Amino acid sequence: MRSPSLSKLDTSFSGQFGPLGLMFDYAVDAAQRTTLFWDVMRQRGNQYQAHAAKTAPHVLSYTPEIVVDGRTLEKPVNYALTRIVPPEGLVIDQTRRPFVVIDPRAGHGPGIGGFKAESEIGVALKAGHPCYFVGFLPEPIPGQTIEDVARAEAIFLEKVIALHPQADAKPCVIGNCQAGWAVMMLAALRPELFGSIIIAGAPLSYWAGVHGKYPMRYSGGLLGGSWLTALTGDLGQGKFDGAWLVQNFENQNPANTLWTKQYNLYSKIDTEAPRYLGFEEWWGGHVNLNAEEIQFIVDELFIGNNLAAGRITSSNGAVIDLRNIRSPIVVLCSKGDNITPPQQALDWVLDLYDDVDDIRSHGQTIIYSVHETIGHLGIFVSAGIARKEHGEFSSNIDLIDALPPGLYEATFEAKTAETESADLVNGDWIMRCEARTLDDIRALGGNDAADDRRFATAAKVSEINLSLYRTLLQPFLRQALPEGFGEALRQLHPLRLQYEIFCDANPWMAAVPEWAEEAAAKRRPVEGDNPFLAIERTVSGQIVSALEAWRTMAEQMSEATFLMVYGSPLLQASVGIDPTDDAPLRRAGKTGLHESLLRERIGELKKRIPEGGLREALARGLIYVASARGSVDERGFAAIRNMRSIEEGLPPMTLGDFKALIREQFLILLIDQEAALEAVPALLPEDMDVRRKALSALKDVLTVRGGLSGELEARWQRVVQLFGIDEGIEDVEEPQAAASEQDKVVKIGRAKRVKG
Repeated sequence: MRSPSLSKLDTSFSGQFGPLGLMFDYAVDAAQRTTLFWDVMRQRGNQYQAHAAKTAPHVLSYTPEIVVDGRTLEKPVNYALTRIVPPEGLVIDQTRRPFVVIDPRAGHGPGIGGFKAESEIGVALKAGHPCYFVGFLPEPIPGQTIEDVARAEAIFLEKVIALHPQADAKPCVIGNCQAGWAVMMLAALRPELFGSIIIAGAPLSYWAGVHGKYPMRYSGGLLGGSWLTALTGDLGQGKFDGAWLVQNFENQNPANTLWTKQYNLYSKIDTEAPRYLGFEEWWGGHVNLNAEEIQFIVDELFIGNNLAAGRITSSNGAVIDLRNIRSPIVVLCSKGDNITPPQQALDWVLDLYDDVDDIRSHGQTIIYSVHETIGHLGIFVSAGIARKEHGEFSSNIDLIDALPPGLYEATFEAKTAETESADLVNGDWIMRCEARTLDDIRALGGNDAADDRRFATAAKVSEINLSLYRTLLQPFLRQALPEGFGEALRQLHPLRLQYEIFCDANPWMAAVPEWAEEAAAKRRPVEGDNPFLAIERTVSGQIVSALEAWRTMAEQMSEATFLMVYGSPLLQASVGIDPTDDAPLRRAGKTGLHESLLRERIGELKKRIPEGGLREALARGLIYVASARGSVDERGFAAIRNMRSIEEGLPPMTLGDFKALIREQFLILLIDQEAALEAVPALLPEDMDVRRKALSALKDVLTVRGGLSGELEARWQRVVQLFGIDEGIEDVEEPQAAASEQDKVVKIGRAKRVKG
């Protein structure tokens, strides 16, 4: 069947009929685009059905091999550990720490962390790391809980560690969105399993935010609490449809959901279809959760906000305290993310610690990076973020692992022809870790005491409403629903229907493929200066503006309603919240045990001040001088690697040894800087040539970003005096003659890679 509207549209009308011809040209183009658009919708529907029919659907662009199937564990779960098979020609260094990427189970299926070559998995493979991926099946195992999943992920990490006994560190684990807080919970319970942690777009402090933005945090209170979550799980007969979570995401941006996404495809129909269909395969791959799992998530994390406050316990009574984590934690967030804004990603630090010294006392290293514009999905999907942020984290994970305890912000500077020591920079960016304080996080904005009281009131109201629902309605509802009702309800979800109705199973779509083939064969795009195309774009812009205005109005109304209802002193008093109490409601408690252990540790470190040798002396000198700069970047760390084999006759230092050395000497300087420095001469060897060589290497590290001046120069001169070197060291050379070209290559290679 041929489309009569398209069969004869082979020539341009504008040259023959003037302005009227421009209208005809636009009409031809619009008709062809419309036909091709609906064909893409048909392909999307077919793709949805094919994807849903798979046993283990995913959107990874890499080949995964199952290592551990979670369904075979003592407490089975629908998760699995897979090894990512490196693409042909890509060399993986088995002595480097493995990367484990865990995707969020927040409505969509797995694979977005390795969706394309420039992805979290892609950049880790490119950096030479073995990679693993933790995915999941669309249907949960009956009875599985969030704790069961955490237990399974611990088994997965144990397996990865066992498979890489020669690795220079424990695995680096990446948790995206929902998987981010799950990884943090596991790391608090099993800190020995982790080398480093990267969490992207993970809401750890869900109450946090600023007025006028990020209204999703009000949803729980406006719905009366988590009773609606329980109702949805009961209607699903024990399962919670992940499509509802996807619907929540889409509701945050109605302009994109209702118009922009589709119009972008329509307006670029000749080029946009592959990208659109690729993303829609993941976006439409809805998965289910057990009702118990989603109830835990909503009650404990979203409405209760109990994770950062240390109010969640495991089934064996263990308190999940994020201060137990001993691995460096990298937090990636964005001001453009209205699902997990920077406050939700970072304010857990304010909930747990009094100041940076409190962070250091727990031996923690926290690095954060705040993007200015990228949206929630872009944090772990965007190719630009993968190339820059994730690429730099993967390439410089050793630097992150060796940072002294404290709070840092990761910043990125483009490498140019003028960059000092550019040969020590991997990639196109220089990653720098700048020392920060808690005031830098507070400067991003956040709740005051009145806001916290409102959210605490909403949490109490949620508990009351949930109890009423479970007592009065839940027993009746569970008995009344016929068998199969939950599955039928899931099939009728609007988000699923939008895929189902435009596939080949719909007889009304039967003619579309032929029409699209003809339109593509006779395709005649309109010229860019066509005035009717300009009108189309103007109308599109007006539609977007109207939807944005609607969103803004709805968000303002929801915020005002939440603030008014839960700010009521009467309601607060009724549920046991003191309306006059300005004490923080989200702060985690302190323990006497930590104070006792801290005093004991300080005593041990003081005893170690006079202990050590040349390496300890160099570490003290490095930390003492570099701390005046307040930042560390990858060039300095690349140069530091040369210092790990200065002492001839001693075994080379592993990365773990080096990390322990730097952290211990940093804490010794923090406890008693003067005593630590005065002890340096006693740590040095008698051989002055060895001292000179070591001091020269130290200066190479300190000047890798340029010359020393001001406080840096003053501190350097003191270190020179402590080493007993009176004259300059600029001309110190190796005992051998001038280095050959081969020697230079070896030195650069040594600076590029840490050898065990």
